[in-house]
Amino acid sequence: MTIQITVRLPDELVAFVDAQIERGAVSSRADAVAKALVRERRRQAALADVAILRREATDPDLDALAEYGTSHPVALDD
Repeated sequence: MTIQITVRLPDELVAFVDAQIERGAVSSRADAVAKALVRERRRQAALADVAILRREATDPDLDALAEYGTSHPVALDD
């Protein structure tokens, strides 16, 4: 199921999305917004995982993993 919503975006973001459509990176404005939101959801989940590791890990190897995760960006695309 999908729900139609209306959003207002700055001109430069709409131009960016339209350029993405023209080059074939996304199929529509809705596709671009959906992909961006999926990436943001994954990013927030990854940050939450790192926070759990930092808070609860007692293994020194996990501490190193948590430190690495906070300082190295991860590609969150499909």
